[in-house]
This record gives sequence, structure tokens and C-alpha cells, in this order.
Amino acid sequence: MNMLWMQSVMDVRRILRNKYYVISSLTMPILFYVIFTRLVQGGSEGMDAGEWQARYLMSMTTFSIMGTAILQLGIRNVEERSKGWALFMRITPLPASIYFLSKMIAQSVIHLLSIVVIFIAGMLINDIQLSWATWLFSGCWIFLAAFPFLALGTLLGTMKRVDTAAGVGNLFYFALAITGGMWMPIEMFPDIMQAIGKWLPSYSFGSGAWDLVSGEAPKWRDAAILIGYMVLFMVLSSYIRKKQEAV
Repeated sequence: MNMLWMQSVMDVRRILRNKYYVISSLTMPILFYVIFTRLVQGGSEGMDAGEWQARYLMSMTTFSIMGTAILQLGIRNVEERSKGWALFMRITPLPASIYFLSKMIAQSVIHLLSIVVIFIAGMLINDIQLSWATWLFSGCWIFLAAFPFLALGTLLGTMKRVDTAAGVGNLFYFALAITGGMWMPIEMFPDIMQAIGKWLPSYSFGSGAWDLVSGEAPKWRDAAILIGYMVLFMVLSSYIRKKQEAV
């Protein structure tokens, strides 16, 4: 346990040293939030201003967390493998399970920071009024429902080249965000895109938070979809890593 704690602390410090990425992962969703709730008012048909602002705050929070889970974790793993750091760690007493678990814990700590910062930004920008329970449960949902994307990040981390991982990661990130309804309500899409989008992990991720700010509980279907994707990504990541280590 002490080994896991020390490794997790070290990983958190390494993430925070990359101040540019940490700041950009927070400022981009906050900027989008300002544009679509203060300047454009897009996608708010059928909702009053307060409801739309609360919903879009959840959209931008999940958008930020999904991005750091996929890109920050995935690309960092590729960088460490390309520099030989991962190979070096394999000849140390540190078990591989603790090595990867510490990375997920460290990334989750960054997620907590992001959730708090973006929630505070939403309160300051639009004076969003939600009960303390809604804030708490929304934050908990976003924190826990991010684990499938951490698993996707570890899958991305099996790639060999950093530039390839960055390109593929960004493609998946923005495609999932758009088709999952994070940038605009999925109801604005054609029927076929809605049908596809509702089976994506990004939609289920956002949907649980949207339900909570609407006074409803997250749907079991969304939880089941997220768990299914998490298992799939973990199995694929584990299989690929074993194949790579066998070579």
C-alpha cells in the first residue's frame, strides 16, 4: 500500500508539472461554456436559461474529464514506453499492477481538481443555483463514470508512437464528444446519429449528469453501458500489452 501511495504521489506531481496541458484542459471547456451560454445561447430550445446553463456546465465538465482521461493518460504512457521508462520499471520491484493503478489514481486526483474548478467557474459565470446534494452527486457521477475513459486511455497507451497516439486520441476524443451530445443536444442530430450516439460511452457519461441536474437519478442503462465499455477497453488493453511483452 505504501508503494502504491508513493507512486501515485509521484505521478500526480509529474502531471502538475505540465502546467500548459493542465491549464488548457480547464480553459477550453470553460471558454466553450461561456460561448454557448452567454454569447450564443445555442441548443437551449425547450429549456429555460437556468436549466440550459446547468446542463451545459455538466456537458463541459464531462468533456474536460473525458479529454484528460484519454489524452493525458494515454499519451503519457506512450511517451514513457518510447523513452524506455516502462521497460526500466519492469526490472524494478514495483509490480506492473501498481504501476498502472497509480497512474489511474493520479489521473483521478486531477479529475477531482477539474470538477471543482469547472463547477466553481459555472457558479461564477452564470450564478447557477443547485442544491448541495445535486452538486455532490453530479461530481461523484462524473468522477466515477470517468473510469471507462481511463481504460480507453490505457488502451491508447499501447500505441508505439507519440504522434500517432496524439492523432488517434484527439480523433476519438472529439468524435465521442460531438456524437455523444456534449457540444450540442443529441436531439438536434438526424435520427440515425441519435440512435448511434445513445450507445456511445460519451452519451451515457453526460446523460447521468444531465439527469441529476434535472432532478432525476442516472439511468441504469447508462451505468451498464459505461461498465461494458470499461471492461471491453481493459480486456483489449491487457491483451495487447501481453502480446507486446511476448515479442
